Amino acid sequence: MSGEDLKNQLKSEIEEEIKNNKVLIYGKGTRTAPQCGFTMETVQFFDKYNVPFEVVNVLNNMPKRETLNEMTNWPTLPKVFIDGKFYGDTDILDEMEAKGEIEPLLKSAFGQE
Repeated sequence: MSGEDLKNQLKSEIEEEIKNNKVLIYGKGTRTAPQCGFTMETVQFFDKYNVPFEVVNVLNNMPKRETLNEMTNWPTLPKVFIDGKFYGDTDILDEMEAKGEIEPLLKSAFGQE
């Protein structure tokens, strides 16, 4: 498989994961076993909102991480998607939470207007 084919395959895989999860975190480790403080912080952030979310471990998958970096133009992990839209990491989410923007966003994503 060529590098371009792999990149296209990974991009399709990522798009499918984003489509299938209202809240999706690409991080280091899993939801139950985060392998970095920032991923743990992000899991804790969404736990307090009591909404379903998925964590995809990309710690050892450099091709997928590079594809994600290109798709989001964001170099670091975790990467958070809510309702198909990329939002960044917990620094951005904390800012949004302070402005009261997270709860309405999550309610909208889960059809709880």
